[in-house]
Amino acid sequence: QVQLVETGGGSVQPGGSLGLSCAPTETINNILAMGWYRQVPGKQRELVAVVARDGTTNYADAVQGRFTISRDSTTISVYLQMKNLKPEDTGVYYCNVRYYSGSYSVGSLDYWGQGTQVTVSS
Repeated sequence: QVQLVETGGGSVQPGGSLGLSCAPTETINNILAMGWYRQVPGKQRELVAVVARDGTTNYADAVQGRFTISRDSTTISVYLQMKNLKPEDTGVYYCNVRYYSGSYSVGSLDYWGQGTQVTVSS
């Protein structure tokens, strides 16, 4: 069973920077996109940033210009560099890999990381 291993995160003061990394324990084929999501208590998990197979990136409006997503196609790793962090960036960050199942009827499937806490507080 493939697992996504996340590293990084932690606590930082407002205006600080943090980086997150995510890598799978096994090769994943037919990747459609890799991304990062955030969840806070009482709210649904929301997209923070995603990089598609063709390299196209997309960011949540709240992080545009402050966060940068990148990937290493060789190691199938995805990274999130976070700058000028704000208290509202606090949450559990989850790595996601979406891949094609190989079945037209099934379509795409997702792998999720275990989540890593990011806390921005003075």
